[in-house]
Amino acid sequence: MKKKNGENTEQLRVGVFICDCGSNIAGHLDCKSVTEYAATLPGVVFTKENLYTCSESGIGEIQNAIKANNLNRVVVASCSPRTHHPLFAGSCAQAGMNPYLFEMVNIRDQCSWVHMGKRDVATAKAKDLVRMGVAKSTMLEPQDNIESSLVRKILVIGGGIAGLSAAEALAGMGLEVLLVEKERQFGGLMLDLNLLETGASAKDRILQLAEKVGSTPGITALAGSKVTEITGYIGNFDVTVQTPEEKIAEKVGCIVVASGAVPLIEDGLFGHNGENVITQMELEKRLKDGSFKASKVVMIQCAGARNTTREYCSRICCATAVKNSMIIKRKFPLADVHVLYRDMQMYGDEKEQMLWDARGLGIQFDVYDPEKLPVVSEGRVVFHHSVLGETKEFKCDLVVLSTPLVARPDAPEVAALMRVPTDKNGFFLEAHAKLRPLDFAADGIFVCGSARYPVTSVEARTQGLGVASRVGAILFKDKLVKSAIVAEIDAASCVGCMGCLNVCPYDAISFNRETNVCEVKEILCKGCGNCASTCPSHSAILRGYKPEQLLAQIRAI
Repeated sequence: MKKKNGENTEQLRVGVFICDCGSNIAGHLDCKSVTEYAATLPGVVFTKENLYTCSESGIGEIQNAIKANNLNRVVVASCSPRTHHPLFAGSCAQAGMNPYLFEMVNIRDQCSWVHMGKRDVATAKAKDLVRMGVAKSTMLEPQDNIESSLVRKILVIGGGIAGLSAAEALAGMGLEVLLVEKERQFGGLMLDLNLLETGASAKDRILQLAEKVGSTPGITALAGSKVTEITGYIGNFDVTVQTPEEKIAEKVGCIVVASGAVPLIEDGLFGHNGENVITQMELEKRLKDGSFKASKVVMIQCAGARNTTREYCSRICCATAVKNSMIIKRKFPLADVHVLYRDMQMYGDEKEQMLWDARGLGIQFDVYDPEKLPVVSEGRVVFHHSVLGETKEFKCDLVVLSTPLVARPDAPEVAALMRVPTDKNGFFLEAHAKLRPLDFAADGIFVCGSARYPVTSVEARTQGLGVASRVGAILFKDKLVKSAIVAEIDAASCVGCMGCLNVCPYDAISFNRETNVCEVKEILCKGCGNCASTCPSHSAILRGYKPEQLLAQIRAI
């Protein structure tokens, strides 16, 4: 069988590999029968059934077959392409075959797993899927990876503990860092804290880190400055920073967002007035400057959080309340300290031990009913104890509200600069909570610290170091290489309707006003296919999924 490619003809030699996947596939369909059937398909010159095609021996068999049988197309029928396509395509490339001439068929998720107990049906469907895969493979075209240069410099937005930690780690790798902080002083919220959970001074700790970062070669630290413009793409971002003196234009390869969050201060919340009803952050300041004076303290947890306005748990409020309660009790042993809570979020061994130690110091913890919020009046707090089922009253001379960290008011503005998403609470939205927890969906942009979600100082520092690792994995390459499975637009048939611009989630398409056609910026394209499915003139297509390739599958079935 020959494939016509321009004026050249190519003798198609397809190899098909059927995977048993242990019993995941072979336990529900006849893999031997599917393999024998594949050998009868047009263009197929080699077939093989493997116990585990993704194993070292399975990969070796694919590579040996390519060389021994001069294969120029490979089809693997196994599990999900989402997890295994890069492995098989890369193996084909190592054997000398263009990796874009590889096709994968999912006979596990789409066949054996949905037809358990129906062996004949599953086997017949597997044959159909393999036939479609082979048909598409015969229409595949060789592609070259997209390559781009890299600028080994990073923009870090935010000079709190997360941003400082990221900058410190990146500079330690020998990379240049542009650190931009909106406030006049680096340090973020830690400047206003009293003591850390370890008992160390929060301000001393953060100022030591800020001083170290400021004196580290390779770091340009700009306080009182603001990022005003960001354009470009991974490896080549153009950024503009407004300093107190001038505008600075820089080119960076990656961007780290560590802009942090702010504590909620809501006047009138439980009677908040900043005097005898204050927040935990205001308590921190009193404990730090020595102005704290109270003998009967009541702390109310989840103040302004876990309600219809803010449904989320801020995570760190409980630990903060327990820490400050212990500081008060140790400094003033005769003080009465009551903590009213819904649930205590004391995750981890150390925080759990803190809770037990707090109880041992005589701090009292009582559960209140979220449907009947505590009522704060002059000199007392009345609440419904949900465990005892009765109304209780505590006299107090100070009420402390454990309010959540909330997204910074300028978070939408920062997000708009980079065209990255935020969640409904205003925090920056990562690509995937488990698979890509520090990445944005937009390549080359990362997030850490409380800009992502409320975290402790330890977690913020850890995330800053994690982001530095992610950035290093990109910028230490000689060049940026990405998949060629991207969209392209035929300028001859494009009518310039700009419909594709509206559906591109990655801002990878622009309109050329000189030629009146739309153009794809390949380095930004993720190959989602939105433009190809929307274009009314069929000018936009997705490489690897061109109409003739998809029609080949349709005709095969």
